[in-house]
Amino acid sequence: MIKVYGMPSCPDCAEVAEKIKASGRESEFEIINIGEHVAYLKAFLQLRDREEAFRPVREGGYVGIPCFVREDGTVSLDPAEFGL
Repeated sequence: MIKVYGMPSCPDCAEVAEKIKASGRESEFEIINIGEHVAYLKAFLQLRDREEAFRPVREGGYVGIPCFVREDGTVSLDPAEFGL
């Protein structure tokens, strides 16, 4: 299952969530609202602080959501890689 870190108040995250639902592939994704619980935020921040995929995001002062984490642990910020 692909984890998707985001927040409903983020327009890009909301769009990705809608595309997942419309695709009928909801069982392939676990959407994690990082604003729902501090544990989810901590997990996301650990990724953001250590993963190379976030380097341009950190340097630009952006948050980096939506963020996709494959089962093998690789991180992507590109919804197109997942057909979204």
